[in-house]
Amino acid sequence: MLNTQKIKDRMRDKEITQKDVADALGIAPPTVSQKINGVRPMDLDEARRFAALLGIESGEFGEYFFGGEVA
Repeated sequence: MLNTQKIKDRMRDKEITQKDVADALGIAPPTVSQKINGVRPMDLDEARRFAALLGIESGEFGEYFFGGEVA
């Protein structure tokens, strides 16, 4: 499960808007909102591109995109 608060905090820190994410992922801004808030699933390719946009290193990936639930 996506760690929504951590994602939103990182977006705020990096000054990245949902429009920026939508452009990077090739989807509509409302869809970005739904994915960030867990209404719609985010596939692995989207998560990888989103992580790159946010400057998330591979070692941190699980903290953001799995909510710290990965063993």
